[in-house]
Formats: sequence, structure tokens, C-alpha cells
Amino acid sequence: MVFDLDGLLIDSEPFWRRAEIEVFATVGVHVTEAETRQTMGLRIDDAVHHWFERRPWEGRSPAEVERAVTARVAELIEAEGRPMPGARDLVDLCRQRAIPMAVCSGSYAVVIEAALDKLGLTSSMAAWHSAEWEPLGKPHPGAYLSTADKLGVDPTACLAFEDSFNGAISAKAARMRVVAVPEPAALASPRWGFCDLVLPSLEAFDEAALTSLGHPAP
Repeated sequence: MVFDLDGLLIDSEPFWRRAEIEVFATVGVHVTEAETRQTMGLRIDDAVHHWFERRPWEGRSPAEVERAVTARVAELIEAEGRPMPGARDLVDLCRQRAIPMAVCSGSYAVVIEAALDKLGLTSSMAAWHSAEWEPLGKPHPGAYLSTADKLGVDPTACLAFEDSFNGAISAKAARMRVVAVPEPAALASPRWGFCDLVLPSLEAFDEAALTSLGHPAP
């Protein structure tokens, strides 16, 4: 079982939007909350370069902006982080079934560590991997392939949970089965058709869903 992190296990997508709005403003780039959604699911360096290409700035380098946004998100997680609805129940279900779990995130390591610690899930994960360590971030499948390798499991035997379109593409390209849990505004979109299951919340995932996706009861 492989989980995305931001917006899937932890309610941190609002933190990313806040941090990007705050930090981009320091270099004279004023983005709206709606505009920050354009880069949802991308690695932070890709998100920063998205705006640098469109609204180039002087002063701080893109790398410095990346680090500032990431550090701010980690701060917000430590102060205000909370699990997404159903996240703890899903982890408990996997524990009961003795299913190995891992996190595959586009976030940098400092954010992953902060989130797992805040949620008390560090010891529950057999492995975690950051797209920070990959040549390319999601939607490239590299991060998911590396996560499966860390778990010692063939990617085709993995079930991935994602809330973003780019993340779902990444997991499917790695030949994993994919459960998509989009934000409400995107739930009805037909673009999730390639996923194996689409849910409004992790609260809707249960024993029956797990069994239907290839994990029969012991």
C-alpha cells in the first residue's frame, strides 16, 4: 500500500497555498489561491519554475524560493497539521491486514518527516520516499517505482492512493492500481477514468473496497 501525503494523509494542501502566496509575494509575484491550484501535485521546484517562467523575478533564486516555501510548509504542519478524514482508519485497516505501507510524496524530506511525526505515523510506514531524490517529479513514475523498490514489492502488486491528477498519473504510469480521492470540486471530472477507484474521501474506503482491489480477507 503506497500513500501520497499532502491532501491525502494530512490536510496540508492549504499550507502549500499559504506558503506559496507568502513567499512569492516576497519576490513581487502575487498569486491567488486559485492560481496556486494550477501546480497542485507538482514537486515544489516544478511549481516555482512554473511561475518563474511566467512572471520572472530578480533577487532570490528559484532554489531559494523553493527552500523558503518548503520550510514554511514544514512549520505550518508542525503547528497546525491534522489528518485527512479517514486517514487513521485506513492505516489501522492496513495494520490489521498486515499490509506493508509506504509514503511516496512530491514533497521534500523535511515536509514528509514533519507530517509523519505530526500524525504519529512514522513507525507505521515500512518506507517513505521523496520525489526530491528523483530526476523528475510527479507525474513521472520514478518516485513510485523507487518506493516500490524500497518496499521490496513489484509495482504491479501495489495499490496507490492519490488526491492529485499528476500523482494519479504517476502511480498508474508505474503500473500500480490507483485509488483517487480528489478534492470535492474535481470529484466529478471524467479525467479520473483511468483510476481503479474514485472516492469522495478515505472515509469511504472499507474492507469491501480493499477486497475488490485484490486484498482478500485473511
